[in-house]
Amino acid sequence: MISIEHYKAFYYAALTGSISKAAEKLHITQPAASRSVKQLEIIMETSVLFRTSKGVTLTTEGKILFEYVEKALNFIDTAEKRIKDIQNMETGEIRISISDTLCKHYLMPYLESFNRKFPDIKISVTNPTSLRTIELLKSGQADIGIVNLPIKDDELIITPGIKLQDCFVCNDKYKFLADRPISPDELSHYPVLLLEQLSNTRLYLDCYFTQNNCSIEPALELGNVDLLVEFAKIGMGISCVIKNFVEEDLKSGKLYELKINPPISSRNAGIVYLKNTPLSIAARSFIKTLV
Repeated sequence: MISIEHYKAFYYAALTGSISKAAEKLHITQPAASRSVKQLEIIMETSVLFRTSKGVTLTTEGKILFEYVEKALNFIDTAEKRIKDIQNMETGEIRISISDTLCKHYLMPYLESFNRKFPDIKISVTNPTSLRTIELLKSGQADIGIVNLPIKDDELIITPGIKLQDCFVCNDKYKFLADRPISPDELSHYPVLLLEQLSNTRLYLDCYFTQNNCSIEPALELGNVDLLVEFAKIGMGISCVIKNFVEEDLKSGKLYELKINPPISSRNAGIVYLKNTPLSIAARSFIKTLV
């Protein structure tokens, strides 16, 4: 077989017109460079260089070979530079899948600091549900997912992230309920606003009510937690939201938290990616930032 070193010896000999100069370029001895060219000619069964006392020139076959070898070596050089840029975080892409709410309240500060540190890394973000995020990972359309846990999937590596606390909130209209503990069954007699079905958060809440021998027919189902917050503020009902993200509204009195008994157990957001698919250097670096 013809090795890349044979082609390089031929290329630099043709480029400089000298076997000895090709050897200098490749940091090998002149006899080694000469043997490489000779071996190439033996394998190809043709002469590619004329050898004279003044140096070497291309044969007709050598001119054809030189044209393609030059392109190939340029492509290899470009590839090596691109890889080096990626290793130095000077280029690359990260595709992140995360819900609207987690993106706004959890991910944004990390995106901002990562972008300041590595401005040449392209970051694309899509905002589906947690369950849809898993589908995007498995179809190769996302590199990293940030989802609401719990999720069990043997194909994924799951790293717990921020701890989340679900809670029910209301405005002045239902403030009287916030003065004492309230059971899930009593809560079910009021207009409750929940995330739409098939979201992981909704599945978690449905499980909570089932465990407490209660079922709730929501008065309204919405697509994200931020809308639930706004609907609670205007008195449309009692919304189940993430307490971490409404602390300011609770402190200012725009919202009131109901004391649900038994309380809803806390859960985590999680960083997920495919177990058997190598991550890019940029993606691995971003995960380290999150963790």
